[in-house]
Amino acid sequence: MPRFARLGAVFLTFARNSLIRDMTFRANFLIELASSLSWVFMNLGFYLLIFRYSPSIGAGTGWGKWEFFAFVGTGLIVNSLTGMFFMTNGDEFGEMIRTGTLDFALLKPIDTQFLVSLQRVEWSSTGNLVVGLVLVPISAAYLNAPIGLLQAALYGMFVVCGVVILYSLLFSFAATSVWLGRNTSLLDFWFYIVSFSRYPMEIYQGRLGGPIRWFFSFVIPVLVAVNVPARVLVRPLYPQASGDWLFALSAPIAAAASFAACRWIFIVALRSYRSASS
Repeated sequence: MPRFARLGAVFLTFARNSLIRDMTFRANFLIELASSLSWVFMNLGFYLLIFRYSPSIGAGTGWGKWEFFAFVGTGLIVNSLTGMFFMTNGDEFGEMIRTGTLDFALLKPIDTQFLVSLQRVEWSSTGNLVVGLVLVPISAAYLNAPIGLLQAALYGMFVVCGVVILYSLLFSFAATSVWLGRNTSLLDFWFYIVSFSRYPMEIYQGRLGGPIRWFFSFVIPVLVAVNVPARVLVRPLYPQASGDWLFALSAPIAAAASFAACRWIFIVALRSYRSASS
């Protein structure tokens, strides 16, 4: 069996086992689902309230009501996919080191990073994902911006790039558990950093906003993760708009660089790892 087919089969086993576990404890699953959906709808209500008094987010930014809701829907998709596949696994990686269960992962004939990254799927995140998938086409319809085949393909590719960027940042922080033992503070810091991507990058202006925008676009590219797919959705790319294409290309470049850095940090961390029995 080809390597990628074998990894795909392993992932499907992880996903099935996670679903069985969630359905075994249905009440907990429903509570988590309701909790995450409540948070989403409260935020949507808050944004609706803002647009009762303002036609756009920031003067001259171009992010009106439905452009912004397309952005919010994109953010929900990117963050839900990250949370669904990677959040719990990143959080539990430190426990694997502390308790020594990482020893068993290292003995398995499969890539260790793949194993620890995808061994658990949080199906309760599908609620937020569905809201995002519904919100995006509704916003596009209100904008009279039908989504063509090429635009949908580019949007999907850039969403994947955004997930890769957030995953790489998450597991770069998680890998530091090898040296720090417990790194819950760093994982909390990941949440704080990702919160910058909840709004369009155009709002970061001026003496303070400019450096923030530059840092979170080129050093830690969390702004790229959501802004690029959202902008492609509400502002279609045209062949003559070279600046727009250069901005769009920043997503795959940032994703490749982020994953390469994450992979390097993870490998270096494993080389420093000493089993719980040593």
